This record gives sequence, structure tokens and C-alpha cells, in this order.
Amino acid sequence: MTRRDIGEDTNGAGLRVGVAVATFNEAVTGPLAEGALGRLAELGVAHTTVVRVPGALELPVVARALAADHDAVVAVGAVIEGETDHYVHVATQASAGLMAVSTDTGVPVGSALLTVRSAAHAIERSRPGPGNKGAEAAEAAVVAANAVASLRRG
Repeated sequence: MTRRDIGEDTNGAGLRVGVAVATFNEAVTGPLAEGALGRLAELGVAHTTVVRVPGALELPVVARALAADHDAVVAVGAVIEGETDHYVHVATQASAGLMAVSTDTGVPVGSALLTVRSAAHAIERSRPGPGNKGAEAAEAAVVAANAVASLRRG
């Protein structure tokens, strides 16, 4: 019996990572993006491309474009529940679109797309330091990119 274990490799050296950032709710997405970029730098990622778009629904198409020449993508956005069903539709479609990018292209997409019930919840998850969902998504993208690369090497 042969067994191959691929661990959680957080070494970002040599990786190209795209970061798609929705500017709607920028008080939240700005700190999420900074968390992601800071964590990517800590992990040794030397090449990042940041693309800013108006909102969460634009994230999947930009993530797909970034996937064409990057090893991983981080998607940053914040969908906060309001008085209408708009929240449900945007959150569902943006999340589904990002998952489709990842599965269709084989390029990992780390999701820092917050879908929360209140602005307070969004702010809590975007603060600098531990718990910043942008930083967590960036690390997840690097780990997944390294795992995919390891699998492709056979």
C-alpha cells in the first residue's frame, strides 16, 4: 500500500496571488483586504495583483480573470443584511460564482466574502489581528495552491 500525505504548506514563495476586492462596504472590505495582503506578505508571496470592483457580484468574473495567470485568488467582499431580500440573492450568487471559478479553473479561491446579519458582525471579522477573515482567506488560498501544485507534480 502506498500512502502520500500532503500537508498544509503555508510557504508562499514563488506563488502569484490575485486579490479581488469589492469596494461596497469599504469600511469593512478595506481592512479585510489589508489583512489578506499582510498575511500574503508574511507567507512570502512576492507577487500580488489587486483588482478593485464595485460590489460582490463583480467578484466572480474578476476572480476568473485572475485565475488565468495566478496560482490562487483571494476574494474580498461584505454583504450585510438589510431590509430586503437583496442580501440573500447577492450573497448566494457571489458565493456560488466564486466556487464555480475555483472548481472550473482548478485555481483555489480563498473567500473573504462576508455574509453577515449586521454591520457590527462585519466589523468584528475585519479588524486587524487574529480573526481577520481576509488574512484567513489568504492563508487558505496559499495552502490550497501548494496542495494543488503538489498533486499536479505527481
